[in-house]
Amino acid sequence: WGGQLEKWQAGAFDPNGAEPDPTAPALGPRVAKLAPDMLHFDGPVAEIAIIDENGQPLLAGDHDRRFFEAAWLHKYNGTYYFSYSTGDTHLLVYATSDSPTGPFVFRGTILTPVIGWTTHHSIVEFQGQWYLFYHDSSLSGGVTHKRSVKVAALNYNADGTIQTLNP
Repeated sequence: WGGQLEKWQAGAFDPNGAEPDPTAPALGPRVAKLAPDMLHFDGPVAEIAIIDENGQPLLAGDHDRRFFEAAWLHKYNGTYYFSYSTGDTHLLVYATSDSPTGPFVFRGTILTPVIGWTTHHSIVEFQGQWYLFYHDSSLSGGVTHKRSVKVAALNYNADGTIQTLNP
């Protein structure tokens, strides 16, 4: 398991926290509203729910869909898109919601595995075109900590799904 979410499952740091059982709900990312001073939270930290098409939480053993790291949120045509890395399966995936705090319904893959380990990213619109910024290790021949910045046009289908990129 990556990141540190397993250490914060109960809302406080636990140095002995462990990854949940594969049949248990996956650990979700956290969200909190910032206070006007932008230094403190204005309310509690909440877990963002990522669910499947049947309204069930994604499971910890579902490595092709469960949250691992590298969260990003953008809004397109009135819908919030929460995208993230799946970690050990090297996918960049996304889920959608009508609210920035979820729940988010898993929708699909944005980017298939790249050369290198992680798939950290951002999604922005510039002059009417959406772009995916990410990195890989192609210039270093696959040395995972020597990363190269990449950019690709990101396209949406009429139903709001994102067209998968295969670098």
